[in-house]
Amino acid sequence: MKYRYIILLGEGLNRSADYTLRLDRLLRAEEMICKLESASARVFASAGARSLSIPGHGLLIGQVFTRDGQPISQCLDMVGSARELTSRLLRNTWGNYLAILVDRDDRSALTLLRDPSGAVPCVYSLADGEGFITSDISLAVALGLYRKEVNWQAIAHGLTFPYLKTARTGLKYVSELLPGNMLTCRGREVSTSTAWSPWRFVAEGVRHKDPLVAAEDVRETVSSVVRALSKLEDRFVVELSGGLDSSIVATCLRDALPRATFCTLVMPVTGTDERPYARLLTDALGQELFSVEVGFDNVHIEFPVSRSSVVPAIGIPQNAINEAWEAAGTRYGVDSFFSGAGGDTVFCYLKTAAPAADAFRERGVMAGIGGIENLANLHRCTVFKASRLTLKKMFRRPRLGWKEDRTLLNPAHVAAVPEHHPWMDAPSDALPGDREKIHDLIGVQLFRDAAPRGLQCSMHFPLLSQPVMEACLKVPTWMWIADGRNRAIARQAFADQLPSGIHDRRSKGSYTGHMAAIYTRNKPKIRESLEEGQLCAHDLLDRTALANFFAKELAPRDLSFLRIFDLCAAENWARQQDHSPS
Repeated sequence: MKYRYIILLGEGLNRSADYTLRLDRLLRAEEMICKLESASARVFASAGARSLSIPGHGLLIGQVFTRDGQPISQCLDMVGSARELTSRLLRNTWGNYLAILVDRDDRSALTLLRDPSGAVPCVYSLADGEGFITSDISLAVALGLYRKEVNWQAIAHGLTFPYLKTARTGLKYVSELLPGNMLTCRGREVSTSTAWSPWRFVAEGVRHKDPLVAAEDVRETVSSVVRALSKLEDRFVVELSGGLDSSIVATCLRDALPRATFCTLVMPVTGTDERPYARLLTDALGQELFSVEVGFDNVHIEFPVSRSSVVPAIGIPQNAINEAWEAAGTRYGVDSFFSGAGGDTVFCYLKTAAPAADAFRERGVMAGIGGIENLANLHRCTVFKASRLTLKKMFRRPRLGWKEDRTLLNPAHVAAVPEHHPWMDAPSDALPGDREKIHDLIGVQLFRDAAPRGLQCSMHFPLLSQPVMEACLKVPTWMWIADGRNRAIARQAFADQLPSGIHDRRSKGSYTGHMAAIYTRNKPKIRESLEEGQLCAHDLLDRTALANFFAKELAPRDLSFLRIFDLCAAENWARQQDHSPS
């Protein structure tokens, strides 16, 4: 973890002489350096962590760029209150950072801003203004500031509302500062607020009106972000899937080819081999393509999770893939990875009639009819069916909460309502498609938890950076299905840089066959792990339903086994959250 830090808040941790001496000794052993002191807090960061001074105001841990992608490496010369400073950071810069700001009028007050991409982790445990804020919970454990204890209500919530990222973690008394949010500590009072919201970028007056202008904006922004992030690293692996999103990221790395190694996953199941498509891209760049093998021998039912993990996020298939990528990173001597993950969401790959409904509401009847025709072409259905689904989408009351899944859970322990996420606070006149694409953005916030790629390496998701999210949010949903193509604006933006076989590709390989094979091959071990595990011991699972599930054979194209992987991820994570120092 390149951005390792801990902030100690309150007089108990910073003013008691004996306690402070002991903590300082432990911090030195962890190679942590004091970077900032205020009336109420001390900020420690690892020697290798990038940081920037904000003279008279605080510190930024991580890397920040100007809006045109130039790295800021000296200091940030800004003035104003903490709220004014966070506003300027979000408006004039972007990056992977946590900003720590001391109030100029009240030196005991502290404000933290986590950048909208969420690249720098931030969890905290505070009571009456005392406690810690850190990138790595295992550091707090090593310092004797925290003993790990599973929050079983939070685990039940996560299983009831899968893939919903909230401030609630799987550990008791530990919360997470969500991306784009601020944490304010003022004496005994601790509060959070939203500093960056995607809803600002879909508002009237901000949205693009011309598809050509939208495509140019997306192209310039994605290219600038990828180039800027690539300059941070000496050598990196580019994870190619053979699809549009990773190919766009790869083609933006043309200026960094000597430092790039292009790889694609290879699995021993029909339908997963994407090398022919990935090779189209590497041939166009004049580069070699390397295969990263993910065999069944890589699959483990129980596997170690990162000591810094505070939520169950890595399932059995994800762990096998992560280990394969880590091994590739070691083999090729790289210090970071680039991925196109999140592209389906950022490039608005909606699979409903919402884009056509948005066209009607935003641009009128003629645009709506065009949207219906594009929808029919995209999904290869009749215009009548596309029209019916569009009208249904236009007049149906929007779903305000998160979709729940009670499958295999004990009804007595399922969570009743989803935890709140600030991005769910939609304006009353929000368009259906805007609701859906912002809803999907919440889900992809879990990607970083699910792809650690090793403690010493950086994991870059350029398409989830603040500038790219903003540029793509400004594009109305109906533009993304132009000419019956998904992610149409992204295709248009990079039409002259992508091989036609990728630019025009409609299908994509699927890993579900590989995951089904993993489940079938390991069903006895998986069953034993769950039936004798912590989830059952804490009565979270319906034992009868679980036994019945394992007793049946999977039908072709039956994806219900994916629920089992979610349960296994929670089970494996929970078993490793003991009270001993990590």
